[in-house]
Amino acid sequence: MCKGSFLRLFDRVIALGFVFSNMIKSKLPQVSDSIFTTMSRLAQKYDALNLSQGFPSFPVDPVLKSLHQEAIGQDQNQYAPMAGLPKLRIKLSQMTQEQHGAFYDPDTEICLTAGATQGIFSAIQATVHQGDEVILFTPAYDCYAPAVELAGGKVIAIPMQVPEFTIDWEQVERQVSDRTRMIIINSPHNPSGNMLTQQDMLALQEIVLRHQLYVLSDEVYEYIAFDGRTHYSAAAFEGLRERSFVTGSFGKTFHVTGWKMGYCLAPKAMMQEFFKVHQYVVYCVNRPVQQAIAQYLKQPERYTELGKYYQRKRDLFLNLINESRFKYVPTHGSYFQLLDYSAISEEGDVDFAKRLTRDHKIAGIPISVFMDGNDPKMLRFCFAKEDEELVQAATILNRL
Repeated sequence: MCKGSFLRLFDRVIALGFVFSNMIKSKLPQVSDSIFTTMSRLAQKYDALNLSQGFPSFPVDPVLKSLHQEAIGQDQNQYAPMAGLPKLRIKLSQMTQEQHGAFYDPDTEICLTAGATQGIFSAIQATVHQGDEVILFTPAYDCYAPAVELAGGKVIAIPMQVPEFTIDWEQVERQVSDRTRMIIINSPHNPSGNMLTQQDMLALQEIVLRHQLYVLSDEVYEYIAFDGRTHYSAAAFEGLRERSFVTGSFGKTFHVTGWKMGYCLAPKAMMQEFFKVHQYVVYCVNRPVQQAIAQYLKQPERYTELGKYYQRKRDLFLNLINESRFKYVPTHGSYFQLLDYSAISEEGDVDFAKRLTRDHKIAGIPISVFMDGNDPKMLRFCFAKEDEELVQAATILNRL
């Protein structure tokens, strides 16, 4: 082939590629790389200490790893039942009864999911229809809104009251319309670490029952509560339990985020619709992981003592930065701490976070990206790290 013919062919290939790429009409045209991806990429580029993404840096319990290996060695490697291994669903039912006084039928009201995110997605797809409105509270975890939009719904974002990150339930009542289908809550809250109180849950229950709404309760940090605070699950309130999907995460609880193992609880009629979506999204989830976790859960202190473990890390981190120029309110739960940098810089939080990563070698998450541009001059830092890393982080932050 002569050079001219090759160039003409190359031009046609490029043109066809352009045509094909423009044939795809995006269902999420505003979605690009998440802030988590962006900050982790910057942390890697500048060899910075990464306290941005919410994953532990310390090792998994050797007992849990051994149980996983045993499950594989015992040939627990084929498809699990669609809803999950019966022994694990039975254990989840017992745990919920013990922790929240709520019974969920292991056969019809519990499903193991590929992380809580898949449970959240499936619950939304199962119940939200074209034109439905879904209320959520910002700053919000970034998977909620896209899942609503993919279902054809409309997000009604209500800003939390900063700096306390509380909810004005009278404002929620005013935002409910005849199109409202669901309210999404998250407690302990990511990114603020605030926790909904009993009064919050009762106010939510009143609104939900009055307007016959559904609730999606994201409770992935349910066992990480500090200073004697109580985590109030939607499962613990009869009126909410009857209309709620409750999602949790073994990945968060047992420091195995890469295993992607979550669960969803819901009344039978709601779970039937959930199963219809779940079976075509993943059908079932990792069998040897389920087997290992079912065995690991036989010792309740492995989850009931988790708050004490992380409170020590929170206190270590905050004590180390106590003389810094950052302002903070100790987080109530989760493994995240917000730091107010307004005494240090007037920069927007995205620019400040990038500069910290580039020039000072520490990465955090700017929270304005979850607040429709509202910028309270705060960054989120994850303290689920080795103590040495927390000391290193504090040394950097104290210099600012």
